Amino acid sequence: MAAYETRHETDMRILIVEDERKTGDYLKQGLGEAGFVTDLARDGIDGVHRALAEDYDLVLLDVMLPGRDGWQVLRELRQAGRSMPVLFLTARDQVADRVKGLELGADDYLVKPFAFSELLARVRTLLRRGQAREPDRLHAADLELDLLRRRVVRAGRRIDLTAKEFALLELLLRRRGEVLPRSLIASQVWDMNFDSDTNVIDVAVRRLRAKIDDGFEHRLIRTVRGMGYVLEAPDASP
Repeated sequence: MAAYETRHETDMRILIVEDERKTGDYLKQGLGEAGFVTDLARDGIDGVHRALAEDYDLVLLDVMLPGRDGWQVLRELRQAGRSMPVLFLTARDQVADRVKGLELGADDYLVKPFAFSELLARVRTLLRRGQAREPDRLHAADLELDLLRRRVVRAGRRIDLTAKEFALLELLLRRRGEVLPRSLIASQVWDMNFDSDTNVIDVAVRRLRAKIDDGFEHRLIRTVRGMGYVLEAPDASP
Protein backbone atom coordinates (compact mmCIF):
# COMPACT_ATOMS: atom_id res chain seq x y z
CA MET A 1 0.00 0.00 0.00
CA ALA A 2 1.42 3.34 -1.01
CA ALA A 3 0.37 5.08 2.20
CA TYR A 4 2.27 2.46 4.19
CA GLU A 5 5.37 2.60 2.03
CA THR A 6 5.81 6.31 2.61
CA ARG A 7 5.83 6.05 6.41
CA HIS A 8 8.82 7.51 8.20
CA GLU A 9 10.74 5.74 10.96
CA THR A 10 9.28 8.13 13.52
CA ASP A 11 5.87 6.58 12.74
CA MET A 12 7.13 3.02 13.23
CA ARG A 13 6.08 1.28 16.45
CA ILE A 14 8.28 -1.39 17.98
CA LEU A 15 7.34 -3.67 20.87
CA ILE A 16 10.25 -4.89 23.00
CA VAL A 17 9.55 -8.01 25.07
CA GLU A 18 12.50 -8.38 27.43
CA ASP A 19 12.49 -9.33 31.13
CA GLU A 20 16.10 -8.36 31.84
CA ARG A 21 15.60 -4.83 33.10
CA LYS A 22 18.96 -3.39 32.05
CA THR A 23 18.70 -4.83 28.52
CA GLY A 24 15.08 -3.75 28.11
CA ASP A 25 15.80 -0.20 29.21
CA TYR A 26 18.88 -0.05 26.98
CA LEU A 27 16.90 -1.18 23.93
CA LYS A 28 14.03 1.18 24.61
CA GLN A 29 16.34 4.16 25.04
CA GLY A 30 18.53 3.31 22.04
CA LEU A 31 15.66 2.74 19.64
CA GLY A 32 13.89 5.82 20.95
CA GLU A 33 16.98 7.91 20.27
CA ALA A 34 17.08 6.39 16.77
CA GLY A 35 13.62 7.83 16.18
CA PHE A 36 11.32 4.87 16.79
CA VAL A 37 8.23 4.74 18.98
CA THR A 38 8.76 1.89 21.45
CA ASP A 39 6.83 0.02 24.13
CA LEU A 40 8.40 -2.37 26.61
CA ALA A 41 6.84 -5.54 28.05
CA ARG A 42 8.66 -7.27 30.92
CA ASP A 43 7.15 -10.75 30.51
CA GLY A 44 5.56 -12.99 27.90
CA ILE A 45 1.99 -12.54 29.08
CA ASP A 46 2.16 -8.76 28.81
CA GLY A 47 3.99 -9.13 25.51
CA VAL A 48 1.18 -11.20 23.96
CA HIS A 49 -1.46 -8.83 25.33
CA ARG A 50 0.23 -5.73 23.93
CA ALA A 51 1.02 -7.31 20.55
CA LEU A 52 -2.59 -8.38 20.08
CA ALA A 53 -4.15 -5.17 21.41
CA GLU A 54 -1.99 -2.70 19.47
CA ASP A 55 -0.62 -2.38 15.93
CA TYR A 56 3.15 -2.82 15.93
CA ASP A 57 5.47 -2.77 12.94
CA LEU A 58 8.06 -4.99 14.63
CA VAL A 59 8.46 -7.11 17.77
CA LEU A 60 11.83 -7.64 19.47
CA LEU A 61 11.35 -10.84 21.45
CA ASP A 62 13.52 -12.51 24.07
CA VAL A 63 13.25 -16.31 24.31
CA MET A 64 13.63 -16.86 28.06
CA LEU A 65 10.71 -14.95 29.53
CA PRO A 66 8.54 -15.36 32.63
CA GLY A 67 4.86 -16.13 32.14
CA ARG A 68 5.23 -17.33 28.54
CA ASP A 69 8.52 -17.97 26.79
CA GLY A 70 9.35 -16.41 23.44
CA TRP A 71 8.39 -19.55 21.52
CA GLN A 72 4.88 -19.45 23.04
CA VAL A 73 4.53 -15.72 22.43
CA LEU A 74 5.44 -16.07 18.76
CA ARG A 75 3.16 -19.10 18.31
CA GLU A 76 0.19 -17.20 19.75
CA LEU A 77 0.82 -14.17 17.55
CA ARG A 78 1.00 -16.23 14.37
CA GLN A 79 -2.04 -18.29 15.32
CA ALA A 80 -3.94 -15.04 15.85
CA GLY A 81 -3.02 -13.98 12.31
CA ARG A 82 -0.52 -11.27 13.32
CA SER A 83 2.12 -11.06 10.60
CA MET A 84 4.36 -8.26 11.85
CA PRO A 85 8.09 -9.09 11.66
CA VAL A 86 9.56 -10.69 14.79
CA LEU A 87 13.24 -10.52 15.69
CA PHE A 88 14.42 -12.92 18.39
CA LEU A 89 17.02 -11.61 20.84
CA THR A 90 18.53 -14.38 22.94
CA ALA A 91 21.63 -15.74 24.58
CA ARG A 92 20.77 -19.18 23.18
CA ASP A 93 23.04 -19.63 20.18
CA GLN A 94 22.38 -23.26 19.28
CA VAL A 95 21.48 -23.92 15.65
CA ALA A 96 18.44 -25.93 16.82
CA ASP A 97 17.12 -22.86 18.66
CA ARG A 98 17.51 -20.65 15.61
CA VAL A 99 15.79 -23.22 13.40
CA LYS A 100 12.92 -23.58 15.88
CA GLY A 101 12.36 -19.82 15.95
CA LEU A 102 12.35 -19.54 12.17
CA GLU A 103 10.00 -22.49 11.81
CA LEU A 104 7.57 -20.86 14.23
CA GLY A 105 7.51 -17.76 12.04
CA ALA A 106 10.34 -15.54 13.29
CA ASP A 107 11.95 -13.28 10.69
CA ASP A 108 15.43 -12.94 12.18
CA TYR A 109 17.56 -14.09 15.12
CA LEU A 110 20.23 -12.09 16.94
CA VAL A 111 22.41 -13.68 19.63
CA LYS A 112 23.35 -11.75 22.77
CA PRO A 113 25.61 -9.95 23.31
CA PHE A 114 25.27 -7.91 20.15
CA ALA A 115 26.39 -4.52 18.91
CA PHE A 116 23.57 -1.97 18.90
CA SER A 117 24.60 -0.89 15.38
CA GLU A 118 23.94 -4.41 14.11
CA LEU A 119 20.58 -4.55 15.87
CA LEU A 120 19.62 -1.21 14.35
CA ALA A 121 20.59 -2.38 10.86
CA ARG A 122 18.51 -5.54 11.23
CA VAL A 123 15.56 -3.59 12.61
CA ARG A 124 15.57 -1.24 9.63
CA THR A 125 15.89 -4.15 7.18
CA LEU A 126 12.91 -5.95 8.73
CA LEU A 127 10.82 -2.78 8.76
CA ARG A 128 11.49 -2.20 5.08
CA ARG A 129 10.60 -5.81 4.35
CA GLY A 130 7.47 -5.56 6.47
CA GLN A 131 6.23 -2.53 4.53
CA ALA A 132 6.22 -4.53 1.32
CA ARG A 133 4.74 -7.67 2.87
CA GLU A 134 1.49 -8.93 1.44
CA PRO A 135 -1.36 -9.38 3.89
CA ASP A 136 -2.02 -12.91 5.09
CA ARG A 137 -5.78 -12.38 5.04
CA LEU A 138 -8.23 -10.56 2.81
CA HIS A 139 -11.58 -9.28 4.10
CA ALA A 140 -14.87 -7.96 2.81
CA ALA A 141 -17.75 -7.50 5.26
CA ASP A 142 -18.05 -10.82 7.15
CA LEU A 143 -16.03 -12.73 4.55
CA GLU A 144 -12.42 -13.67 5.31
CA LEU A 145 -9.94 -15.37 3.00
CA ASP A 146 -6.86 -16.82 4.74
CA LEU A 147 -4.06 -17.00 2.17
CA LEU A 148 -1.71 -19.07 4.33
CA ARG A 149 -4.21 -21.75 5.33
CA ARG A 150 -6.11 -21.56 2.04
CA ARG A 151 -9.33 -21.23 4.01
CA VAL A 152 -12.48 -19.17 3.49
CA VAL A 153 -14.93 -18.25 6.23
CA ARG A 154 -18.08 -16.17 6.04
CA ALA A 155 -20.01 -15.16 9.17
CA GLY A 156 -18.12 -17.84 11.07
CA ARG A 157 -19.06 -20.56 8.59
CA ARG A 158 -16.28 -22.48 6.81
CA ILE A 159 -16.70 -22.54 3.02
CA ASP A 160 -14.95 -25.16 0.90
CA LEU A 161 -13.72 -23.95 -2.48
CA THR A 162 -11.91 -25.58 -5.36
CA ALA A 163 -8.46 -24.24 -6.28
CA LYS A 164 -9.89 -22.18 -9.15
CA GLU A 165 -12.72 -20.83 -7.02
CA PHE A 166 -10.20 -19.80 -4.37
CA ALA A 167 -8.05 -18.05 -6.99
CA LEU A 168 -11.11 -16.30 -8.41
CA LEU A 169 -12.24 -15.09 -5.00
CA GLU A 170 -8.72 -13.90 -4.17
CA LEU A 171 -8.62 -11.86 -7.39
CA LEU A 172 -12.02 -10.30 -6.67
CA LEU A 173 -11.00 -9.44 -3.10
CA ARG A 174 -7.63 -7.98 -4.08
CA ARG A 175 -9.40 -5.73 -6.60
CA ARG A 176 -12.44 -5.13 -4.49
CA GLY A 177 -14.74 -2.44 -5.84
CA GLU A 178 -13.23 -2.70 -9.32
CA VAL A 179 -15.26 -4.12 -12.20
CA LEU A 180 -13.20 -6.97 -13.65
CA PRO A 181 -13.87 -7.87 -17.30
CA ARG A 182 -14.09 -11.53 -18.24
CA SER A 183 -10.88 -11.22 -20.27
CA LEU A 184 -8.91 -10.16 -17.20
CA ILE A 185 -10.39 -12.94 -15.07
CA ALA A 186 -9.56 -15.49 -17.77
CA SER A 187 -5.94 -14.38 -18.00
CA GLN A 188 -5.38 -14.06 -14.23
CA VAL A 189 -7.16 -17.20 -13.02
CA TRP A 190 -7.12 -19.56 -16.01
CA ASP A 191 -4.00 -18.18 -17.73
CA MET A 192 -5.80 -18.15 -21.05
CA ASN A 193 -7.14 -15.68 -23.58
CA PHE A 194 -10.85 -15.09 -23.24
CA ASP A 195 -13.01 -16.71 -25.88
CA SER A 196 -16.41 -15.05 -26.15
CA ASP A 197 -17.90 -18.40 -27.14
CA THR A 198 -17.03 -20.04 -23.81
CA ASN A 199 -19.02 -19.60 -20.63
CA VAL A 200 -16.35 -20.96 -18.26
CA ILE A 201 -16.02 -17.59 -16.47
CA ASP A 202 -19.76 -17.18 -15.99
CA VAL A 203 -20.15 -20.74 -14.72
CA ALA A 204 -17.24 -20.33 -12.27
CA VAL A 205 -18.59 -17.04 -10.93
CA ARG A 206 -22.06 -18.54 -10.57
CA ARG A 207 -20.69 -21.47 -8.56
CA LEU A 208 -18.57 -19.19 -6.39
CA ARG A 209 -21.52 -16.89 -5.77
CA ALA A 210 -23.67 -19.86 -4.74
CA LYS A 211 -21.10 -20.76 -2.08
CA ILE A 212 -20.29 -17.36 -0.60
CA ASP A 213 -23.52 -15.39 -1.22
CA ASP A 214 -26.47 -17.78 -1.11
CA GLY A 215 -28.04 -17.89 2.33
CA PHE A 216 -26.44 -14.64 3.51
CA GLU A 217 -28.16 -11.31 3.99
CA HIS A 218 -25.79 -9.30 1.80
CA ARG A 219 -24.56 -10.43 -1.61
CA LEU A 220 -20.95 -9.51 -2.30
CA ILE A 221 -20.41 -10.51 -5.95
CA ARG A 222 -22.34 -8.46 -8.48
CA THR A 223 -22.66 -8.74 -12.25
CA VAL A 224 -22.17 -5.53 -14.19
CA ARG A 225 -24.02 -6.22 -17.41
CA GLY A 226 -21.83 -6.00 -20.49
CA MET A 227 -18.71 -5.30 -18.41
CA GLY A 228 -17.87 -8.07 -15.96
CA TYR A 229 -17.98 -8.78 -12.25
CA VAL A 230 -17.25 -6.84 -9.08
CA LEU A 231 -17.00 -7.72 -5.40
CA GLU A 232 -18.40 -4.99 -3.17
CA ALA A 233 -18.98 -5.06 0.58
CA PRO A 234 -22.20 -3.43 1.83
CA ASP A 235 -21.89 0.09 3.17
CA ALA A 236 -21.26 -0.18 6.91
CA SER A 237 -22.00 3.48 7.58
CA PRO A 238 -25.20 4.30 9.51
